[in-house]
This record gives sequence, C-alpha cells and structure tokens, in this order.
Amino acid sequence: MESIWKEKKPERKGKAGSLPRKTEVAVIGGGMAGILCGWQLKEAGVDAVILEARTIGSGQTGNTTAKITSQHGLIYQRLAETFGQETAGRYASASQAAIDEYERIIEKKGISCGFARVPAYLYTKTKEGASKLEQERTIAVRAGLPASIVYETDLPFSVKAALKLERQAQFHPLEFLYGLASELEVYEYTWVRRVREHQIYTNRGSLRAEKIIFATHFPFPNWPGFYFSRMHQERSYVLAVEGPKVDGMYYGIDSDGLSFRSADGLVLLGGQGHRTGEECAHNPFENLYAEAKKIWPGCYVRAHWAAQDCMTLDSLPYIGHFSRLRQDWYVATGFGKWGMTNSMVAAMAIRDHIIGRRNPIWQVVSPQRPMTKTAWNHFFPELRYTAKNFFTWKGPRCPHLGCRLRWNRAEKTWDCPCHGSRFEKTGNLIDNPAKRNMQNYDRY
Repeated sequence: MESIWKEKKPERKGKAGSLPRKTEVAVIGGGMAGILCGWQLKEAGVDAVILEARTIGSGQTGNTTAKITSQHGLIYQRLAETFGQETAGRYASASQAAIDEYERIIEKKGISCGFARVPAYLYTKTKEGASKLEQERTIAVRAGLPASIVYETDLPFSVKAALKLERQAQFHPLEFLYGLASELEVYEYTWVRRVREHQIYTNRGSLRAEKIIFATHFPFPNWPGFYFSRMHQERSYVLAVEGPKVDGMYYGIDSDGLSFRSADGLVLLGGQGHRTGEECAHNPFENLYAEAKKIWPGCYVRAHWAAQDCMTLDSLPYIGHFSRLRQDWYVATGFGKWGMTNSMVAAMAIRDHIIGRRNPIWQVVSPQRPMTKTAWNHFFPELRYTAKNFFTWKGPRCPHLGCRLRWNRAEKTWDCPCHGSRFEKTGNLIDNPAKRNMQNYDRY
C-alpha cells in the first residue's frame, strides 16, 4: 500500500525533450535531497539540472514520516563521546538551521504543505531510559538546543520521562517537493546508466557537467567511494490510524519504542524496524497493527507502508566530496532515519562548497573523515556479515555485488541483506544500489 503522501497525484512536473549537452551542475536523484540541492544552487545563481530515473519524489521521500527535527534519537550523547562537544554543537546548529531554512523557503514561495512548528519528544518507559534522557539533555543544552525534561505528554500512555525540544516541524513532504520542483529543470524517466569523470550517460542521451551530485539515497557507483562497505539499509513500518489525536512528534528510545505524529487528522504510528533482508519471525505490519489496537481499541488503519534508511558506521551522514579521487563529484547519503533534516543540511553544505562559502558542518560530515573507534567496531562485523551472505550458495543473487537475496514475506519482495537493494517478485528493481533487475527470478 502507498503512503498517505502519495494519495494526491500531482500533474507531471518534469521537463520533456532532449537533455542539454552540458551544465554547470548535474544532480542525480529527484527526491528531497536532489530537489533541495537543485533549489539551493538555483537560488545561488548556479545552473543545475536534475535527473530522476522515475518521477519526482517516487523513492524514499514518499515513504517518510516527514519530521523535520534536530532530535535524532540519542545522537548528541554519541557525538560528544565519539567526536567531542564541538562536533555535537555543529551538528545541532546545522540541524536547527535546516528547520529554519524549510520555513524560509515555504514562506517565500507560498507553498501549501501543512508546515507547522511543533515540539519533538524522545520518551521512555524505563528508569534506565530516563537516565539516558537526562544525559542527552545535558549535552543537547550545551550544543545550544532548547531541550528540557518533562514527565507528562500527550501520548495515550504514561512515560517515565521525555526529552522535549521546542519549535521543531512537520509537513507534507511531497506537496513541498512539487512546489519547489515546478521551478527547476528536472528530467524525469531519465535513468543514469553510468558516469565517467564529467560525462553522464542516460537512457535519453548524455550530458557533460562540471560538477555532479549523487543524491540517489544509496550512491550506485561502487568505485571510488566504496560506500557499500560503509553503509547498510534498514526498514521500518508505518500505520496511518484514524480516530486518535497526538500533539507533537514522539520517538521512543526503548527497544520496543514506537514513533508518533499527527497528519491530516490521522496519527502516524511507526516501529518494528530491522535490517533490510533480515527475516522477521512475524509480519511487522501485523505486529504494528496489534500495538495500535492495544493503544487505541477499535481504531481504524487507513494506510500502511514501509520506509528504508541508509545507516552509516558512526551515525553521521556522508555529505561532501564523493572521494578524494573525484573532487568534482559530491554525495549526500547515510541520513539514517532523519532524511528530511539531513537533506536540507546536505543541500546547504554542498551549495556553500560549490560557491566558495564556508560551512561549519562540512568537515564534520565529510565522507573522508577519519574512521573512529566506533566506526571500526561496526566495520568488521559488517564485513563478516556481507561475506556470510555472499558465500551462501543456494538462492537468487543480487545483481549489485552478488549477495544472496532473502524473501520478504510481509512485502512480497526479494531483499538484499548486504546493501539493501530490493526487487519485486517478478524481478523488477525497486531500491538501489543495484542498477538492473534481478535475473532468473522465476526459478525461486
């Protein structure tokens, strides 16, 4: 089933006709990150075109819960411990600036997308969780965030404690996206087959770009960035529930924690996350539905869908130069579960670098940043996990790097546990980094 954001089908926004022969900047990907990159560059006076394989917002942007917030789980405690308080402060400032930038653009362009400033909460039902929230609050306040601990919320159950962040935001992501895209040079149904230095080859011809931005959720070139060795993907599930009401946005930090936010008279209930390609003992949608019935007996579920997120080794996104060997290539990926905020952070940072303006977040999120102890502790288990799935002999193979695909019983898809590519039962590609359809699907 599709998300509630996709219920309103807009008229096609992409440009028809042949591609231009050359451009200053080519953005590959027409989701939130790609459209924002194009918009920021256009506003700065830089010529940019956007290439989208399907239609604008048809990828992960259409499956988000659309929270624009600086509150990314217990991120500030992790950042302070791993990188230091200064890095935590820069991350907080960039995230807050992203929220303000959304508001500025929406007001400037008069985009009707349900943008609203609301508080965001991290909540817990345990004493141990309350202690973690106290530590997170201390570091968040030092980072300059308006954070406080509260003990009562609008949730339909009691909590031990909640960390409240004022003036965060929520919106309708696709209405915002369509509002921006109408003013940009976007080419839909333009599948990028390969990129060689400054030349981009697509199903509609080729073009040359002085600079290229990969905003494709998971970057598809394996070399020279080797992002497949530094990220995996995770799926999470969402129900749109009619009847109840929740003020604010909520994210549970406990192992069984759920997320909540309101949208068009509905409550979006999220949870049941797992690594893409891992087999679940039970259907995640059924589990989430059971949770909804426990919380709101007799409630009606109007829609359900799943989201997919790229997870990095150290919890920071990869935003910046694609590789030291490709200084004119840029990448925006690894946003975790916070794609709306990090898409804007990426667009502003890449814009600033291209026009020669300093941005304090640039070195923090650089894909070439040094590997920390935390990153190494995740790198080797990831390597072993990939090797195990690569050397599993029986079953269908992912055309990306050959890992053994797993059958997703809940969504009726073939999923790659190594890097997160997904395929329909008929073999058609759904999610990257794979670039072609699954072969020999009819054998399985």
